[in-house]
Amino acid sequence: MMVYILIGSLLLFCVLCMAWKSLESSTKQQDSALKQRAIFNINEQLTYTRLKGILPQSTVLAHVSFDALLTTKYSRTRHKYRNMVADFVVLDEHHQVSAIIALDDPMALKRPQNAQYQDALLAMAGYRVIRYEDVPEYYQLRQDFLLDKSLHNQLDTQVEDIPKKYSFYPELERKKIRIVG
Repeated sequence: MMVYILIGSLLLFCVLCMAWKSLESSTKQQDSALKQRAIFNINEQLTYTRLKGILPQSTVLAHVSFDALLTTKYSRTRHKYRNMVADFVVLDEHHQVSAIIALDDPMALKRPQNAQYQDALLAMAGYRVIRYEDVPEYYQLRQDFLLDKSLHNQLDTQVEDIPKKYSFYPELERKKIRIVG
């Protein structure tokens, strides 16, 4: 009888040890293999190509984080846009943001409220946001960028006549400093 109790307790101990090891190995998460991924989906590829065709002198950036576009004093406000990304950012010749382009991807399950919220955040910061439901056609891009540019040029020539109170980039000669010693 004693032999049966000893064999039973030994088997129970072995079963408990195997269960413990399997439980321990399952809690350790293993990394999956890394694979390459496409930068753009098909809609983004077409939009990027059309933007570069219409605006060859401009720089077009893709997938720009809102953290690069916006700043705020408080971290609780920064947390509101922490994981958001703009589809395309168009920079002018002076590397200033002229427009932010957002695409509604029909394949993604984005909520329309989220898109409106992102547009409102960027608009509050003073950016011009253009949202397209699908891949924009050439005539839409020409209308949104080239016609607006000619209007801005006309306004700029009228505004240049008015003296500005503050000049962010004064056209002063830079003095060379010579270090003696």
